[in-house]
Amino acid sequence: MNVKRLAAIASLVLVSGLMAGRVGAGENDQSIKVTFSQPVMVPGHLLSAGTYWFEVMGTGDRQTVRILNEDQSRTYAILQTINRDRPVTRDSGTEITIAEGVGGQPPAVLSWFYPGWMTGHEFIYPKHVEKELAMAKHETEVSGD
Repeated sequence: MNVKRLAAIASLVLVSGLMAGRVGAGENDQSIKVTFSQPVMVPGHLLSAGTYWFEVMGTGDRQTVRILNEDQSRTYAILQTINRDRPVTRDSGTEITIAEGVGGQPPAVLSWFYPGWMTGHEFIYPKHVEKELAMAKHETEVSGD
């Protein structure tokens, strides 16, 4: 992998766990504000560079994640996720993992963890895409919040 592509992935995402101004936001819906510096994929959708809100809409082993625009006036996607555990928790900051794009596609958001939580949310991709993403280079970014 060339250094330029690795640097692009590393600078791709800015995550903020801050919920200033949101009514009812917090640990219950695990709302996070995410800014992408270039387009990214989530299952079945391409998100342009920009700022989005990711929020959880369910409980249990399978959870639904809704992706909204910055002012929360438009829903871009409602996606199923599965729980994903991590060995070490971070008390502050949101963790998001992105895979390098394959076959000319933009990078793909694989998973994210709300600050302080051991269990996060892994997006469910079609099997053939999942296999390609598993072989791609992954970068995990953690917000400074």
